[in-house]
Amino acid sequence: MLFHNTTFIGIDPTAGERPITYVALDSDLQLLAISKGDMHAVLAFVGGQRSACVAINAPRRPNQKLMRREDIRQKLSPPPAPGRWENFRVAEYLLYQHNIRIPHTSAEIEKCPAWMKVGFELYRRLEKFGYQTFPQKENPQQFLEVYPYASYAALLGILPFKKKTLEGRLQRQVLLHTKAIEVPNAMRIFEEITRHKILQGILPLDSLYSAEELDALVAAYTAWLAATTPKQIMQIGNPQEGQIVLPTPTLKPKY
Repeated sequence: MLFHNTTFIGIDPTAGERPITYVALDSDLQLLAISKGDMHAVLAFVGGQRSACVAINAPRRPNQKLMRREDIRQKLSPPPAPGRWENFRVAEYLLYQHNIRIPHTSAEIEKCPAWMKVGFELYRRLEKFGYQTFPQKENPQQFLEVYPYASYAALLGILPFKKKTLEGRLQRQVLLHTKAIEVPNAMRIFEEITRHKILQGILPLDSLYSAEELDALVAAYTAWLAATTPKQIMQIGNPQEGQIVLPTPTLKPKY
């Protein structure tokens, strides 16, 4: 995939029916856009890109029941105990083996949470635009599945703080800043915290991104890494039901 004029987009639909958060980076990791919108707005933005690699923070499709097949189970390391993990996707099972917890994806769409259903629809609509599953050598429009919590764990080398907490947001933004992504250095927030502001109930967090924005940013970064330096990423799971792309070539045994 030629990436010189490619836009790298991260989409976080985990708010469900509420506005979807999306960001876009250029090939130099400069921020092109950061916004929220409904499905129509997001698709209008993505559909307008001639060359784009889009990372979505949601499963590719419902559970395809592969973990119920003995031939699949026996190829896994370690093989799951009989009768266990049958309602998980292969990628989800494998992440759990590294102590990275991930929501399991039901085989029945109606039992999936709203945010997963939004993700399924995003993939479906992008396919209609001509997007194909990463990696494709010729197609300039590709998408891939990511899981932000696992991405941050892989980049940090430890399990991250909870994403909704102040420390979790600070940790994530500091990490992204170290990767040369055009985001403010979150550590400067501490320079602005004074005794007077604290006593007045003022916490200067204007330059700190929301949890959803940070998840969309690491998704876009993963898309950039996958397209520009594919040896620095790994795909985990079975292609038949969806592989998760991680911004690391290897995972630690346990996080």
